[in-house]
Amino acid sequence: VMTSRLPNPSAQNPRRPSLPERAISRRLSVLSTTRPSGIATSTTEHEFTEEIAEIKRYEDFTTIDWVQDAAREQLRRRTRRKHNAGLFEQRGNLGWRRRFAETYDAGQAWIVVTLVGAAIGLNAGFLNIITEWLSDIKLGYCTTAFYLNENFCCWGDEKGCHDWHRWSSFWPFNYFLYFLFSTLFALASASLVKAFAPYAAGSGISEIKCIIAGFVMKGFLGFWTLLIKSICLPLAIASGLSVGKEGPSVHYAVCTGNVISRFFGKYKRNAAKTREILSACAAAGVAVAFGSPIGGVLFSLEEMCSYFPLKTMWRSYFCALVATAVLAAMNPFWTGQLVMFEVRYDRSWHFFETIFFIFIGIFGGLYGAFVMKWNLRAQAFRKKYLTNYAVLEATLLAAGTAILCFPNMFLRIDMTESMEILFLECEGGRDYNGLCEAKNRWRMVFSLAFATVMRTFLVIISYGCKVPAGIFVPSMAIGASFGRMVGILVQALHEALPHAKFFAACEPDVPCITPGTYAFLGAAAALSGIMHITVSVVVIMFELTGALTYILPTMIVVGVTKAVGERFGKGGIADRMIWFNGFPFLDNKEEHTFGVPVSQVMTSEVTSLPSSGLNLRAVEQLLSQTRYQGFPVVEDRASKLLLGYIGRTELRYAIDRTTKEGFISPNAKCFFTQPPSTTLQTPSINPPPITFEAIESSTGQQSIDFSRFIDPTPLAVHPRLPLETVMEVFKKMGPRVILVEYRGRLAGLVTIKDCLKYQFKVEAHETPSHDASLDLRQEKLWDMMSRVADWVADRVMSFSGGRIRLGGSRGSGYMESDAVDPRDRLSPIVASSRHDILEGTEDDDSGVELRARS
Repeated sequence: VMTSRLPNPSAQNPRRPSLPERAISRRLSVLSTTRPSGIATSTTEHEFTEEIAEIKRYEDFTTIDWVQDAAREQLRRRTRRKHNAGLFEQRGNLGWRRRFAETYDAGQAWIVVTLVGAAIGLNAGFLNIITEWLSDIKLGYCTTAFYLNENFCCWGDEKGCHDWHRWSSFWPFNYFLYFLFSTLFALASASLVKAFAPYAAGSGISEIKCIIAGFVMKGFLGFWTLLIKSICLPLAIASGLSVGKEGPSVHYAVCTGNVISRFFGKYKRNAAKTREILSACAAAGVAVAFGSPIGGVLFSLEEMCSYFPLKTMWRSYFCALVATAVLAAMNPFWTGQLVMFEVRYDRSWHFFETIFFIFIGIFGGLYGAFVMKWNLRAQAFRKKYLTNYAVLEATLLAAGTAILCFPNMFLRIDMTESMEILFLECEGGRDYNGLCEAKNRWRMVFSLAFATVMRTFLVIISYGCKVPAGIFVPSMAIGASFGRMVGILVQALHEALPHAKFFAACEPDVPCITPGTYAFLGAAAALSGIMHITVSVVVIMFELTGALTYILPTMIVVGVTKAVGERFGKGGIADRMIWFNGFPFLDNKEEHTFGVPVSQVMTSEVTSLPSSGLNLRAVEQLLSQTRYQGFPVVEDRASKLLLGYIGRTELRYAIDRTTKEGFISPNAKCFFTQPPSTTLQTPSINPPPITFEAIESSTGQQSIDFSRFIDPTPLAVHPRLPLETVMEVFKKMGPRVILVEYRGRLAGLVTIKDCLKYQFKVEAHETPSHDASLDLRQEKLWDMMSRVADWVADRVMSFSGGRIRLGGSRGSGYMESDAVDPRDRLSPIVASSRHDILEGTEDDDSGVELRARS
């Protein structure tokens, strides 16, 4: 792939006899970046590598170059072996000490995975207990102990619970307290997120997918994000907003892994090793959220990771095992269950029910497509108009949700509790407000239908607000209410026509239809429809029920959902959010056939650095005037003979180190290859004749050698290489940039964002669907909202005699904030003729809606 015709040796510049060797090594393999094994690595070069790696950890909205990261890791290993070997030999003991050091280094991964899994399990257990208490406190209190939720308060009372009391026997007063608690919980959650950790808002799954793929988001996995996410998640769930905790569970799990792994040197500066831990943490997050360790591993494989070797799978399994074991030991529900809606079925199903299972699968696909389309429009409106009103938006959403949901018995309670009720069989002795009674059948059907429609609307407008918010459980609750409704209707049909041939498989005197299983399958369909995942959903639902007999119906439902969903668009809600936020991410599940060479996508006008001729002032001016993440190094700008590549970080570090160690004239000449007086025929890592350590601080140095910071073997391809192959190189090897050269001369370069821009351009041309009137409708909606806000503010101020003044749309108040989520500054990647090596840092791209990908 990375080979091309070599330049004619006779055409080479006689001053650079080593150029053919460098060109050959560049094309043979990226592994040629490592030095020959017989040459020792200098301590100074290792220190430079470590310092540059430390700097790169804090570069926000950039991508990790996995090729360079692998080369740095090999350098670290050689340096460590040399240091340890010398240390042990000096002490005269080559045996157990060295073996112990090597064993500890190899076992760090299992130590980290064990600690992380235990921490995730403990956090999940405490969050479950707190969430249940906050959700129940809106409805009543325990007279024996105020800190107990309803289940713990009524534990063991089979003939009614006398210790749990509603707040009042007066129904409107309970309604008011329910509304008040919901509003206060949302206000507290949004305020803490705004003040301390804006990245704690949302689900986090789409961002984690990009981070595992190599995208850097400073602070997204930090300690403050972990702390605020853990505090605000129970508040957001208890507020009654149509959001779930399963997606945020993945976020706080990955945050836990990132924080703990930073205490180990093996992971502190090695992005590739950290990626393995983050993948394992994602699996553990799903495992504790659903009580499904195997499903968590499969979810990490199917949805989260673009690179998932066998070693990572085994560590993910072990981390999920430790997390679920700790959660089971805590037993947060006192039932032995890992999640509240875990259920067991002892009945089988009938083949004639397949028709209804297919119908539920169709609903799942349609639900996913509908919610993703309208939620993206709601997200675009939120980013455009509501960015500075994050706290006010979340508070009003919770207040409106409480007003709408309290009258409905399925919307009033927590969504996990609702699923537990809907999943249960009617013959188990447990009934909820007459759900299983035949006389209430049609009332329940209308109540479930209303719950399905209302919850869908609330999910569309709530998912994406600035509180910790997931979409797994809300979608499952919607699917469960729809499935239970279908099950009740099928049960009514059977009771009306018990002797019909269609129901001939039913046994007499035995319940034939189990509506709870329909709710269970509806939850699976909705989850698959919104996330576009299949295998992991089947395994998660199997681990929730433990019923082998329902694996086939689940596979049928999920398969139909996947087929229907693919007809309306590519990818699930996490993938759509990646496109919406403009993250540079190439999905390895997508296949493309563009039929064009990379020369049609590459950037032809490249800002390059000549190997000599520039002074220090010119180099610093270039850095100040551009934001490019790196520069190709050429023989000269006329010939464009490619010599290497230098990153922006390396160049900035070299200049800063030079100026710090001594006075340097702004007119000092900069060399990006070793001076002509030295030979480069044999690679050497010895310090060049002019080094930083030998800088003369008094007289000033007149030339600077940057050659040790150059990558002499950058990844390069031929201009006629198909674009699909270049995209595969990005997916499989993970370079930040690929240079394009022809006969040894620089022709251009290409980045992930260049590939994505061309991909979106082609797809937008094939399926144009831009609604020109959408912006106008959004403007009208915002104008109406502003007028209503001003009217309410004026009435409140008039009623209070001016003592209470609310911030309207043209005023300012407490809930209006200048603290903006950094993700709100990003724009979707659009098809453009301008290609910059910015990797997510552009602020001048015009926003577009990504429904064109459907």
